[in-house]
Amino acid sequence: MASPPPKLPIPGRRNILITSALPYVNNVPHLGNIIGCVLSADVFARYCRLRGYNAIYICGTDEYGTATETKALEEKCSPKEICDKYHVIHDEVYKWFDIKFDKFGRTSAPEQTEVCQAIFHKLMENKWLTENTMQQLYCDTCERFLADRLVEGKCPTEGCNYEAARGDQCENCSKLLNPTELIDPKCKVCKNAPRIRDTDHLFLELPLLSDKLVNYINNTSVAGMWSQNAIQATNAWLKEGLKQRCITRDLKWGVPVPHEKYKDKVFYVWFDAPIGYISITASYTPDWEKWWKDPDNVELFQFMGKDNVPFHTVMFPSTLLGTGENWTMMKTISVTEYLNYEAGKFSKSHGIGVFGNDAKVTNIPSEVWRYYLLMNRPEVSDTLFTWADLQAKLNSELLNNLGNFINRVLSFVAKPAAGYDSIIPDAPNAESHTLTNALAEKTNKWAEQYLEAMEKVKLKQGLKSAMAISSDGNAYLQESQFWRLYKEDPAACAIVMKTSVGVVYLLACLLEPFMPSFSREVLRQLNMSPDEDLSFCDDKGETAKAKRPWDFVSAGHKIGKPVPLFKELKDEEVEAFRIKFAGSQAERISKAQADAEAKKVADKLKGTKLSEGSSKKKQSGGSKSKTAEDVSVAKLDIRIGLIRKAEKHPDADSLYVEEIDVGEEAPRTVVSGLVKFIPLEEMQNRKVCVLCNLKPVAMRGIKSHAMVLAASNEDHSKVELVEPPESAAVGEKVTFAGFSGGPEASLNAKSKTWEKLSADLHSNSELVACYKDVAFTTSAGVCKVKTIANGEIR
Repeated sequence: MASPPPKLPIPGRRNILITSALPYVNNVPHLGNIIGCVLSADVFARYCRLRGYNAIYICGTDEYGTATETKALEEKCSPKEICDKYHVIHDEVYKWFDIKFDKFGRTSAPEQTEVCQAIFHKLMENKWLTENTMQQLYCDTCERFLADRLVEGKCPTEGCNYEAARGDQCENCSKLLNPTELIDPKCKVCKNAPRIRDTDHLFLELPLLSDKLVNYINNTSVAGMWSQNAIQATNAWLKEGLKQRCITRDLKWGVPVPHEKYKDKVFYVWFDAPIGYISITASYTPDWEKWWKDPDNVELFQFMGKDNVPFHTVMFPSTLLGTGENWTMMKTISVTEYLNYEAGKFSKSHGIGVFGNDAKVTNIPSEVWRYYLLMNRPEVSDTLFTWADLQAKLNSELLNNLGNFINRVLSFVAKPAAGYDSIIPDAPNAESHTLTNALAEKTNKWAEQYLEAMEKVKLKQGLKSAMAISSDGNAYLQESQFWRLYKEDPAACAIVMKTSVGVVYLLACLLEPFMPSFSREVLRQLNMSPDEDLSFCDDKGETAKAKRPWDFVSAGHKIGKPVPLFKELKDEEVEAFRIKFAGSQAERISKAQADAEAKKVADKLKGTKLSEGSSKKKQSGGSKSKTAEDVSVAKLDIRIGLIRKAEKHPDADSLYVEEIDVGEEAPRTVVSGLVKFIPLEEMQNRKVCVLCNLKPVAMRGIKSHAMVLAASNEDHSKVELVEPPESAAVGEKVTFAGFSGGPEASLNAKSKTWEKLSADLHSNSELVACYKDVAFTTSAGVCKVKTIANGEIR
């Protein structure tokens, strides 16, 4: 199907240009990113279309800069390959979330170079750019100047002292930084300390542009009803005093600087990234200037998280003002605070939280995710995502309130005998029905509050107003007792049902910006077309009908087949999700891989005959079975080891890296997932049982050459190391003492225990769990566990 022609501003209409902060292309977006920019902007864009405004929504992936180069280094590929890969991932995530862009583009497109360089030339002509020598960190090992994000160190801000602050910004306190300000900086690539070196760069003279900028901010922040957090962040920059801002960087991946002296440099990503809004519009239509150079007829609305504010209220406007051209400047900025996850922050860099692809695999519909995020939108202060809250909002608000109201109404209308056989009844004189007239007044009040909130981009309040109509609808049904009216007062029942169907239609319209797939399904059940019937315009008289909801759907209209709209989220599902999405993405992947490998080994061992090394193999008919092999305990090379050194894994929060002496020439490197259970100080200089004949496995970049034996209680809430006797010699082999039936007892009798043990051991699992009635001994005595199972490994 051919794409519709690009929309252009229409004289006499309200023309609205909507942008969302361009998401970095170097990672999968998490829920905090999604609500902070693309989803919020999508809701407003859908609202504008619902109201009949001429609106376009522009977004795309921000692809240049250090973040991309850093990711390319991590994944051992080119920056372009990273961009190609993650642009597709972003696009798929946003499509699943029902985000409807008019154009979702890329800043690596040719239009970006063209527009960016044209703006640069104008700034040069108007003498708003100056040359300066600046000190920058240079890595002798990597033989390169280090861009901001290739440097990490301690934040210099008083009271912060965050250990992993980036060279451009501290993600803990949000303060913008220069790499040379960091305390104890390190090159992110080689981990060595860089040195300071001089390098020439171009600077935008913000102090000289301050009068133009302050005039713009003072006028527009009032007229555009800027959110309070946007005003505060902007004023903080102005109060500190505007400084020259460097617009070039010593990188290869970016828009080249069209200047002979600086031809080996590229533009700083925060100079060129906001220009991406313009260049992506240029890739949408060659007539892009009709949107971007017509401030009298186009309103620009921009959506972003709070850490992006100064670049959109100071840097970007200054750049446009400096060109001297008649740009469409931002009118309204909508800013969100942070959405936090359970006990901490969402973090792309650390992989913490629920990410776009995670939401998809939960099988919770996108409309539920949209509703929850928008009802929890951090408009004034930080808000918190919890699985229990998601469950409560789905079950109470969507299922029991909204879904219940719609299903009750449509199911009754659809009944062939005790209903209307799917035909909307006529309802003359509805306004004279007291209960119905009271509902109409409430519905109209909520609709007016909805419109007022949405015009001011108060999205959460708009959603609450719409949901209040559903609550009143449920109360109306209950008070009317329509099931009795059908027989006792058919005329009144017809009024109640025709009015209720009108309210169902109204809800489908008002909630479409928030839950488009929900609205499409409701209209399908109403036997209406989303393309033709989804509208709430003043000039079509639709907003006025909120006072007369019985007029929304005509008498005689035949509805479709009603089905439930939402499904209950059960306690066990919530708990499973909470566990599944705990920790970081990397830890989840490692755990999933270990679990998969363990299952593979366990499946292979099912039906296997098990014996001690001294036992003789029993063969049926003298031939070896193809499905059963002997597994000998003698094959387990478990030795006494001494942990010489233990430290946290540099790239995994749940892992220790130990150097363990097992009686060989050199100690073995072992990676263990014990951080949550055993303090680091208790891991130092202690004897442990070590399984030595495992295939080495890389765990988050460090190869583990053995496994420390540990035990857990049955619910895995407690984990302890299996301790050999203090007098046991380092390197001594640990022998199997058998099950509770004694060392001669048949291992086959305990096959489930053995399968689990074998599976965990063969997969180099981080923990050994639940080995009931198993014991290991040394010449000095039995290996023990302090509190779990009285010395037996469980």
